[in-house]
Amino acid sequence: MNVSQAEKPYVQWQEGQTPRQALWLSESGYTAPAHIVPVDDQTTADHAYRLACEGNYLLWRGDFHNALQLMQAMNRRIKRTEQRKASKAARSAKKTSAENTTANAFHQQRQAQAQRARTLGRLLLELDAGYACGLRRAPDLSAACEAAFGPLDEPCLISLRDLQGALGAAQWREKGVRIDGLDQPIFPHYGVFAPTRHEYVPLMQEAPLPAKHDVAFDIGTGTGLLAIILAKRGAGQVVATDSNPRALACAEDNLERSELSGVQLQEVDLFPTGQPLADLIVCNPPWLPGKPSSSLELAVYDPKSRMLRGFLQGVRAHLAPQGEVWLILSDLAEHLQLRTRDQLLAWFAEAKLDVKYRLDTQPKHGRSQDSSDPLHAARSAEVTSLWCLTPA
Repeated sequence: MNVSQAEKPYVQWQEGQTPRQALWLSESGYTAPAHIVPVDDQTTADHAYRLACEGNYLLWRGDFHNALQLMQAMNRRIKRTEQRKASKAARSAKKTSAENTTANAFHQQRQAQAQRARTLGRLLLELDAGYACGLRRAPDLSAACEAAFGPLDEPCLISLRDLQGALGAAQWREKGVRIDGLDQPIFPHYGVFAPTRHEYVPLMQEAPLPAKHDVAFDIGTGTGLLAIILAKRGAGQVVATDSNPRALACAEDNLERSELSGVQLQEVDLFPTGQPLADLIVCNPPWLPGKPSSSLELAVYDPKSRMLRGFLQGVRAHLAPQGEVWLILSDLAEHLQLRTRDQLLAWFAEAKLDVKYRLDTQPKHGRSQDSSDPLHAARSAEVTSLWCLTPA
């Protein structure tokens, strides 16, 4: 961890008559626990769930696999509670039609997801230096945790949920994500949004390149997927930017695997510095206005559409006179009543950008087919578009 000793957050607790202390690791940004209760294989799921709902953090002292089972059991109880609340809300909505909106259902779902994450995040493990875990039947966690969180030279407390995220990311990083139409998988890193939804890739491959495409920018590159497509399509010089150091390390890894030259990475918010005007500027911003609850959700939720609007307002200053902007954007926000099409078109006009053409594709992900999802109507109607914009 690249922080000084004074900046590190520590947790102190009492276990029996013994005072304890450990470094606090939280990728979700939660503050260090104030009250810790040791639990083990004898703790029932009902009791653990009740303790967590009361605000306690649960320090697991039993078998590793039993901790996973306890988390699953707690999750089932949370879902039952959510279903009861949803049924009650639905009955109330029949009485007050103003409450029965898609936007309200979306915000309720987001609140429930955040509450579920906070409750499940209260189940903790103690790891020794090097992420060694002394629990029975514990796997070797060191490689996955070091790749996700960096080296560790002292004991720490970490939520089992964050630990599962690191283990899952290690599997993605090992096997990669197959992308239709691309001759190589993309390998996501921890904390970088995996391109599991990639129906927009054919749009990137079908859109006609501008006649001049010597310089291209990929704004908010993430895993580097769009930069790779641009380079493979023949863009002479590609500059990919991101404000997340993890994303840039991930993009560099994927570019090295691709054996592509002529792609430069910059850690910057939005547009690169010290570059000529671009013939093509591509951006796949977060699709939904909303507050992210974790660093990973920054790729999905854009508070007050800050990135989208900042991109549109600044793009002309970096675009060659005959250049094009390719904006990849879902209209899910419109179906969720979070943004209107008129608002989006007004932002184009304010940025002095004209729509040259638009390519559309339908969703293929599983949630668009899940009729039990309260937001199914919005998800099934979603269209992802590549908007080709030119200076007005």
